[in-house]
Amino acid sequence: MILDSNITHVVLTGGVGSRLWPLSRKTQPKQYLELFDGKSLFEMTVERNKTIADKVLIVGNIDNYHLSREVMEKFDISHSYIVESTPRNTAAAIAFAAFQSHPDDILIVTPSDHIIEGELPYKQTLHRAIELANKNFLVTFGIKPTKPETGYGYIEFEGENVLAFHEKPNFEKANLFLEKGNYYWNSGMFCFKAGLYLAELKKQEIEVYNKSKIAWESSVSGQLDYDLSLQIPSISVDYAVMERSKNIKVVPSHFEWSDLGSFESVYDYLVQTGHPVDAGGNIVIGTNTFTSFVGVENCLLVHTQDALLVLQKESSQDVKQVYQKLELIDSPLI
Repeated sequence: MILDSNITHVVLTGGVGSRLWPLSRKTQPKQYLELFDGKSLFEMTVERNKTIADKVLIVGNIDNYHLSREVMEKFDISHSYIVESTPRNTAAAIAFAAFQSHPDDILIVTPSDHIIEGELPYKQTLHRAIELANKNFLVTFGIKPTKPETGYGYIEFEGENVLAFHEKPNFEKANLFLEKGNYYWNSGMFCFKAGLYLAELKKQEIEVYNKSKIAWESSVSGQLDYDLSLQIPSISVDYAVMERSKNIKVVPSHFEWSDLGSFESVYDYLVQTGHPVDAGGNIVIGTNTFTSFVGVENCLLVHTQDALLVLQKESSQDVKQVYQKLELIDSPLI
């Protein structure tokens, strides 16, 4: 099936959100948790783009397909699904969307688990990205850093030109990036023509292109074959295309943004929105049980029905290690 719209919002719904365990689980990843005035991050993602895109194309895995369908029942928006039988990373996920689109369609590619505030600057940024995409550029969205964050990749820039992409840095390097002033956080959001993306993918990673094309052409009602999918190299879009192409532009994004990728970012968001916090900067998530923090500062207590997590805000990136240990023993807690 070939889509005939001019602008398609491609929503990437894969990922477990392991750094937000125990809130985020395989059966209910963070993008589907209704933690924001009864809405999920996925629902908010679709909502903020519905006036810009002609239709929505949701790319996700077989485990969360039913969750996406439940959310989309709330919208009167033309939409379709590509269901991955096994995760093969973002280069392939976006390729599936591009194969299902007309070559001249503009794809606005977004993760499904970001918080974005500021409707006007957001739409201004999107319109600029679409202008550049129509001029045959691959466009990425850069977020102005507010602190030396070690959990994000960085984009070194001059104007709208990308000088280099940088992997997640240590604290010293992140602080240097902040001081220099010409580095953005890499948001993981993109905008480009479907055909241009496929041409660049074919040029840079022909095996990903070929194997993705075979899997897509053999799909049935948007569902991809498991064995054919396994043959696709698992490579991120950043590494496969964005870091190698000479045809890249970056749009500075002045809206408020967070990927809520760690409990530190969740902490910052909750405090800004009035969540209770004690004199030591400690907060509780998930329970109304009286809790007192003694002798500690900037800690989170995260409670679910079957798990309890206590951590210092600054150690949020290490939660993923807890998840990985549970995964190794095939724990039902994941």
